[in-house]
Amino acid sequence: MSNRSSQAAANPEGDSVDVVELAARSKRDLVVDLARVFCVFAVVMMHSLMVGLHRDGDTIGQINPLQTKEWFALATWVGQIMPLFFVVGGFAGAVSWRSAMRRGTSPSEFLRARLVRLLRPALPLLVFLTVVLWVLVIAGVDRGLVDVVSAGVGMPLWFLAAYISCQAFLPIVHRAHASRPAPTIGALVGLSAIVDTARILSGVQEIGLINLVFVWLAVQQLGFLYADGWFARRARWQLLAGAAASYGLLAALTYGLDLYPVDMLTNLNPATVPLILLGVAQVCILHLLYPALRVAMTLKPVLIATFFVGSRAMTIYLWHLPIIVALSGALFLSGWVDSEPGSGVWWATRPLFVLAVWAILAALSLVVARWERPPTPAAPGSRTPGAVRIQIAALISFAVFAAEIQWGLSLLLLTLTTAVIAVALRLVSTDHAVTADLQRS
Repeated sequence: MSNRSSQAAANPEGDSVDVVELAARSKRDLVVDLARVFCVFAVVMMHSLMVGLHRDGDTIGQINPLQTKEWFALATWVGQIMPLFFVVGGFAGAVSWRSAMRRGTSPSEFLRARLVRLLRPALPLLVFLTVVLWVLVIAGVDRGLVDVVSAGVGMPLWFLAAYISCQAFLPIVHRAHASRPAPTIGALVGLSAIVDTARILSGVQEIGLINLVFVWLAVQQLGFLYADGWFARRARWQLLAGAAASYGLLAALTYGLDLYPVDMLTNLNPATVPLILLGVAQVCILHLLYPALRVAMTLKPVLIATFFVGSRAMTIYLWHLPIIVALSGALFLSGWVDSEPGSGVWWATRPLFVLAVWAILAALSLVVARWERPPTPAAPGSRTPGAVRIQIAALISFAVFAAEIQWGLSLLLLTLTTAVIAVALRLVSTDHAVTADLQRS
């Protein structure tokens, strides 16, 4: 979305005609924008309901109230929306890469731009968490508790590892998709199944980390098909059959054969084949709802919310869990909300809690979201990083975020991650861009 569109939508006093007309003239698929924002809303909502603090003797414990419910595992078949996020990301990636190819952009320069857009918003969060948690340790807070907090607030960072790998391989898999789409997605699904089989038969869970690449590349292929118009050309009965067949296979693999957990959150890390099936079902449902969603994107309130959240989606995603944890802790320690998680009183406070989380996120984004905007273009003659530097930056960034999946984000790993991402950003930044950022800071 253009800057002008974002500014008009973000200003409640703006002319409603301008907002609607800008949306009408946009060449973007606005339903994709709405789906992306829906995913962000769903992630914030689910995490707001999954953090519960309670007293365990003289200590404070944390539980997930949702996991105590019998219906929760099956509810994740709807609530686990990360496959849809990667479908939307695949659509955006295909459109961007095709545009880049028309401009003569090289794969390494394309990856550089994507890395900057991913890592710039992450660095302020990493610096903030590192400083705050080390201050707590120096102040005498138990190191084990600090590591628990660090692991909790760092959970969403797995997404960056998966997304970086999708961007790094995008030119290659897109080329394969353009020539042979069915064999390409078939090969990625097959590789994902092989990794799952090896993990299940060997009992070595670490093998599943390989699917951090294969599974999400397969889901990304669904986004490529979306960009091709493949789903738009399907009849409604075909979309309905596709969603039903995907959920049927999901039921067979979980309830029937008991090869995978029913809980799709458990299937997230390491990523498993059921997430691909979930992605197929979700993109089919998205297209079934497409006419109604397209109408919704002509309404001013929906447009404003979509443009506002969409223009700072990465900021909201990265910061929402630290805010949820901090707000939960503050309310708990203050005694205002000292009820057992999952109790009637606890549930009664959730609507106000979610509103408070969004209010803090909105206020914070006014300051932090500037890191999400594209950096100042390099001046003519500026030195542009070479392909090797860009590839090293992608590799080390992927490695530290993937390490969080395997070992959890301890304070030491958080500190290392912060340093590595700072180095990676320096590697992919032009001299002009780095200088401009320092001057603005």
